[in-house]
Amino acid sequence: EEGLALLAEAKELTGLPVVTELMDVRELEPVLEVADVIQLGARNMQNYTLLTEVGRAGCPVLIKRGFSSTIEELLMAAEYVLKEGTSDVILCERGIRTFETGYRFTLDLMAIPVLKELTHLPVVVDPSHAAGRRDLVPSMSMAAAAAGADGVIVEVHPEPESAICDGPQALRAREFAAYLRQVEQVAEIAGKRVAVPA
Repeated sequence: EEGLALLAEAKELTGLPVVTELMDVRELEPVLEVADVIQLGARNMQNYTLLTEVGRAGCPVLIKRGFSSTIEELLMAAEYVLKEGTSDVILCERGIRTFETGYRFTLDLMAIPVLKELTHLPVVVDPSHAAGRRDLVPSMSMAAAAAGADGVIVEVHPEPESAICDGPQALRAREFAAYLRQVEQVAEIAGKRVAVPA
């Protein structure tokens, strides 16, 4: 409840839409009061009860690919939401588990063009959670833009070292403008336009 109150305050102060993760179907109603988009995290991608109830709610949904899930399984998760009536579904590639130990997950950049070929749904990428390291986020974001991603989700914090969570993967707020310019340049070459809320 405290988190939702903070999100509501941030939404009111900035005028920006709010995306927040729903982890339990019992929290659906309070989340719907604040969120413009409900995020279903990687660990809940195959929670069919949650997928069904969120689909019935009619709110736009962002589904993160599970780190051990195939592209087909991600698409089937989206089908659970779509069949209940919600047509605004966003797919998110956030890294898959491999044998590599130098970073958290392997960002499956090939999933982007494959998903774009298989579905009309928008595809975004979360390089922050895949990498677990801020130094890898810019290059993975540019690679995602080059691969045709419709958007990128990144963690940003004024002081990542003091962040309650996700600090090591969060970009420093003071570096965000330079990061954005890099991604915009690649996106433009790939024929994409970068939209940033004012």
